Amino acid sequence: MDPLITSNPASSSTDVRNKGESQDTAVVSGNTATLALSDTSLVCVEYPAVVNNVDTMLESIGGEEGVSKTYADSSKRLELRFRPKDLFCHPAYGNRYSSTNLLLRVRRRTRKGNSAETQISMEIVGLIGTTYKFQGMADFQYLATHNDPDGNQMSLYDKIILRKPEKKEFYDNPVPLFLPPPIFSRLDTAVDYYYRPDVLHSRETAMQSVLLKDHLIAPNRARRPNNAIFVNFDDKTIPSEPLEAAVTSWKKFCVHPNDAKAEQQLRQLFEKRPIWSRNAVKANINIHPEKMKHLLPYVAYYMLTGPWRSLWVRFGYDPRKTAEAKIYQVLDFRIRYGMKHGFGVNDMPVKPKRSAYHYSHPTTINRAVPQPASVTDITQESASSSGPKPATAKYLLKDSVYIFQEGMLPPYRQMFYQLCDLDVEKIKNIIHKNDGKEEVCDERDGWCVPHTADELRNIISGMIQQHVQANRPASSTQKPVRTRSKTVDSGEEEDEDDDDDDDEEYKPSDGSDNEMETEIADYM
Repeated sequence: MDPLITSNPASSSTDVRNKGESQDTAVVSGNTATLALSDTSLVCVEYPAVVNNVDTMLESIGGEEGVSKTYADSSKRLELRFRPKDLFCHPAYGNRYSSTNLLLRVRRRTRKGNSAETQISMEIVGLIGTTYKFQGMADFQYLATHNDPDGNQMSLYDKIILRKPEKKEFYDNPVPLFLPPPIFSRLDTAVDYYYRPDVLHSRETAMQSVLLKDHLIAPNRARRPNNAIFVNFDDKTIPSEPLEAAVTSWKKFCVHPNDAKAEQQLRQLFEKRPIWSRNAVKANINIHPEKMKHLLPYVAYYMLTGPWRSLWVRFGYDPRKTAEAKIYQVLDFRIRYGMKHGFGVNDMPVKPKRSAYHYSHPTTINRAVPQPASVTDITQESASSSGPKPATAKYLLKDSVYIFQEGMLPPYRQMFYQLCDLDVEKIKNIIHKNDGKEEVCDERDGWCVPHTADELRNIISGMIQQHVQANRPASSTQKPVRTRSKTVDSGEEEDEDDDDDDDEEYKPSDGSDNEMETEIADYM
């Protein structure tokens, strides 16, 4: 492996030498030498091959310009393409490391005819603060070739790569199907996999692990027991009290006066209204989300299916037996897009929580993110506090995460609204259309008239479309037209500027969760 030393693109220092001699002379004393430290910053690339031609080697890593661009972004990895002119060449990646090395130049001069008389001169060329090391394996390669009927391989480069503007005949020519994936392997480091059985797949082993507190290494981690009770719409009975494990769990973590206050507030909420969504609870009670996972199973059970799916129901209350529970049914609403709705997928008024642009490519380095605090840490901090502190709305969400009103945009592209939280007069009239005439609770429509949910979705979609169309002319006239950025996620950045007002007004606070994300995994 040959090291390649290049000047730091960010360094403005110059290295001036006369006739190959160093500016700084080495002071030799016995077997040691004292050298002056240079201010030149260098970047080292540990090239994973023998370098016979420097120009060819530089071309394989993108040239000096490519190295400079990679160095300017600390999150990128250095790409090495052994066939730089091949568009289908999958590169090897070099990781970036901080280093404190010196580049030392040593010259040895020997007088002709007298090898005993030798002169050695040394100088420090510069400081190496960054080193790129190719420690992984290169990805699998797939050549753009095709086997003809005679068994000979035929190159497809001239048939599939546009080197100049072509006429229609070029596109009409038959070409073999060639659709290689962008990458074959997402990992470039070797992993030992011995095909051992998953130690936590069986229920017995998982329970033994919990009881013995063994930290077993396995592909699947043990479920965290939060002791919630799940009820399906077809179940004959509903629970009237929590599991004993849920009571023990909450008593264990309820150590601070604020926790007891939150429990009292939650009971008052369920007395006022027997069915709540988790986001609605988090918008009314200020409690840490990790403690909320233990408090909810203590006062309510969770509906899995039916018109109250994904909602928490007070113990002892069966919404299938009383028509008054109609207003607590859930409405699964998703923002529609298309030309008939006034906006496409790229200019939707509500930004996604996750985007394909945020996909982790092999060219980037996964930075370590701060780990969330565990419930144990929260309990220790609460117990160690010397006195009651003033309550803050640190964990409260905005009302827009569960309430819909006219003239507003949902904070997420998919929302689970309860019918009582749709604060629109036209919607209320449709919900109460059959008041007093409810006969059967259906699994799809509950106590409502059939296809009520479809009608409500059409109304909300029309209101959102009107809101977007009403605000679009004002935003387009006030804001200048910007040129498209060359970054990958420029489309989302431009759209965010058009809806800054909406994002500021309806953006959920930190720590909020999209209710689309199921809560089942937290409680199984």
